[in-house]
Amino acid sequence: MKLFTRLLSWLAPFAWQIVLATLLGCIMIASNVALLSMAAYLIAAAAITSLLMLLTVPIAIVRFVGVVRPFSRYAERLVSHHITFRLLARLRVWVYTRLEPLAPAHLLRYRSGDILTRLLADIDELQNIYLRILSPLIVASMICLLTFALFSLFSLLLAWVALAFLLIAGVSGPLLAWFLSRKLGKQQLTLRALQKAQLVDGIQGIQDILAYGQSTAYEQNIRAVDAALGRVQARLAQISGLQEALNDFLMNLALWVILVLAIPLVASGAINAVYLGFLGLLILASFEALQPLAQAFQFLGHSLAAGKRLFEIADAEPPVVETKEPLPIEDAPTGYCLEVEHVEFSYSHNDKDVVLDDICLRLQPGQRVAIVGPSGAGKSTLVSLLLRFWDPTHGLIRLNGKDIRTYALEDLRALIGVVMQDTYLWHHTLRSNLLLARSGASDSELMQVLEQAQLREFVNQLPQGLDTLIGEQGLRLSGGERQRLAVARALLKNAPILILDEVTANLDYLTEQKLLDALDMLMRERTTLLITHRLRAMERMDEILVFDSGHIKERGTHSQLLAANGLYRRMFELQNGILTFSEV
Repeated sequence: MKLFTRLLSWLAPFAWQIVLATLLGCIMIASNVALLSMAAYLIAAAAITSLLMLLTVPIAIVRFVGVVRPFSRYAERLVSHHITFRLLARLRVWVYTRLEPLAPAHLLRYRSGDILTRLLADIDELQNIYLRILSPLIVASMICLLTFALFSLFSLLLAWVALAFLLIAGVSGPLLAWFLSRKLGKQQLTLRALQKAQLVDGIQGIQDILAYGQSTAYEQNIRAVDAALGRVQARLAQISGLQEALNDFLMNLALWVILVLAIPLVASGAINAVYLGFLGLLILASFEALQPLAQAFQFLGHSLAAGKRLFEIADAEPPVVETKEPLPIEDAPTGYCLEVEHVEFSYSHNDKDVVLDDICLRLQPGQRVAIVGPSGAGKSTLVSLLLRFWDPTHGLIRLNGKDIRTYALEDLRALIGVVMQDTYLWHHTLRSNLLLARSGASDSELMQVLEQAQLREFVNQLPQGLDTLIGEQGLRLSGGERQRLAVARALLKNAPILILDEVTANLDYLTEQKLLDALDMLMRERTTLLITHRLRAMERMDEILVFDSGHIKERGTHSQLLAANGLYRRMFELQNGILTFSEV
């Protein structure tokens, strides 16, 4: 009930529109009731009277409600769908804004296909609550009262019998549909999310699936999920058929009972015979108001499960919480200084395996510092802490002497340009991917940073130049071109602090050398932190920190570390030995 109440609370800004939609729904059903019942009366009255003037009023009523019914139906659909779609749009934006503070730490727990399902299908599922439950329930209640009032004009017995049948149909059908489908709704959503996640994974990893000959096995997995989803949907269809049959049975039973009770009253003269058809069609038409309820309650389980999945991720506690009164970042003409003071970090406070332990680092304005070490040493984790994707478990990170937690995240990240190994590139043009760094940049500025990143010649050779589509994740570009495009984007941002995280990994020697030259241009006059496990151009660094298992094992310049004959020297000799062997 708490979840249902929370979902309904989103309707508050649309209160007057909901009232209008409900009123239009009542008019629509009432006009249909009046149309059928008055048509029956008109036919019966025309058979026993020779004066058509006496039928003027019934004819006028039939014509009037005949016009009102389609217009009110159209208006009701227009208003109710307008409310629903605006509400779902607001809800989708709200969920997305809740996702942003969770990235990337909390979102790593979910598959991308599952998050996509929550943002699209699960939110769309909520239209059943807003469109098919609330308003139809109110409309059905009002029509039941109207039917009772009309029958009471002729007989209280008929009125109570009609109301009893309407209540039984209005309660038993929805309850039966909800009881039989309450678990199926959650199963359907789970299977739908799994299906979408499998399809997204299959499309993104299709090259590897084909290369390893696993296409048949993957197809079988997708087919198995589709079959399970089909069985759930078939069961839901059976429940829909059952509740429709129950509704038809009760509707026809109500008609016969009303006729059986009304005929003696007609025979005794308590009710004029001309109204017998009126009463029969009145009860039949009243059941129209109950038809949406059973289907709505059948999908109630889906909607509640979808709402639970949404709030589960939207209510998650962000790993990083911004201060309510952030300090402004003061201009620093001479540059910005980053200090890491005795930082410790673990991904779980209960986790005994510490990722970083007692890390101390001072990055002076204009200084170049490299962090090297084997994979899994904690290098990239430190980058995430500097960008405040996580906060340290212990210790402090300062910017120009102040704790970075006192600044707004947007202000802090605006000072930092990042070039990652897996920089994300959109399936759009080169221009659009560059403008992510600075949306107002001109084409001349774009070409300038492309030249600095040694990409201008490549772009000039493209038939569409900056308007060339680069494919999803830049798959139409080579690895070196993707990395240099990321460098160009960082150049365009022109941030005073630069972080380079494994930007030369997985590149061949010649491409790596070209990229290092472009990076050298990027690092000029910037405070730079280079994260790498490949010891290239280390002589350009002012200081090198050697990480191993979350600790700083060594620190110094390139020549000092070689002379120390420690881990750094072993790494250097091993990498140069591999290069020598590969070149022979």
